[in-house]
Amino acid sequence: MDKDQNYYSRKFATLNVNRNHGVPAPHKPILLLSVIELIEQQKIKHNQIELSPELIATFLKYWSNLVTTNHQSNIALPFFHLRGDKFWHLALHAGYEGNIASIKPSLQALRNSTQYAYVDNELFELLQQPASRIHLTQILIQAWFPTQVLQVQKLYQVDEFQEIQNKLHEQGGATYQVEDLKDEEKIFVRNAAFRRVVVSLYEQRCAFCRLKIISQDSQNIVDGAHIKPFSEFRDDRFDNGISLCKNHHWAFDRGWFGIGNDYKIIVPRDRFYEESPIHTKSMQDFHEEPILMPTQPEYQPRIESLQWHRDHWQIA
Repeated sequence: MDKDQNYYSRKFATLNVNRNHGVPAPHKPILLLSVIELIEQQKIKHNQIELSPELIATFLKYWSNLVTTNHQSNIALPFFHLRGDKFWHLALHAGYEGNIASIKPSLQALRNSTQYAYVDNELFELLQQPASRIHLTQILIQAWFPTQVLQVQKLYQVDEFQEIQNKLHEQGGATYQVEDLKDEEKIFVRNAAFRRVVVSLYEQRCAFCRLKIISQDSQNIVDGAHIKPFSEFRDDRFDNGISLCKNHHWAFDRGWFGIGNDYKIIVPRDRFYEESPIHTKSMQDFHEEPILMPTQPEYQPRIESLQWHRDHWQIA
């Protein structure tokens, strides 16, 4: 049988979904709607569908607006179980090949075990064509959400992850109570939004070494780091954040350097052995240099957070 548009139309209309209590689970069609939207937005450019904050935020957008049953949101379920529909596949990390049955369909377990999902090449080619995207989207809506056509069309126009970042930016960040952080998906999206905004405040540069590297697919070598750890303080205000490259983020989180109240770098002399190539600046060479400051002064690192970090790691 040719894997053409008609073939995938039948597949999308007859997804193998859980029908406990006679009600079809909406997880799979919502995941497919989310993937098609991100392809439309060119946020998925290759046949590699990652459990990214963009995908999870889009999934949650459709879920909160379309689902009226008692099902619980969990993107890991369709991401894992769509394999059973024979057009969705998982590329696993080394060590998990041949052991897929042991993987639990949870967000953390899948992020640990799976590089990305991918669909049949024939389907991915179809989804590059606007007419086919529209057709297959209509199939999903008619088959699974027939009374919510206009609602889906409106949702399709909303870049949910960007909206979350914009709202967080307007608020200057956020703090959370323990009860706010029970949903694994929402925690992941909130954390990613915080980190993206912090990095943008430093113009994608490391505050320590000024490094800026962005790949063609928008991958960034710089992280938005928490000064006081989120796991303990649940503080996503931007003045509790700082932009650091991977190396200096790792070093900061282990107390290999601190930042003084004058925003100058403090590198203790007794924390590590260092051997740098000729003409390469060592970490010790950054001692007493000022950090790069954010473009918006109101978000410069909070003195109280910097003091906590120095006290915690006993950095004089």
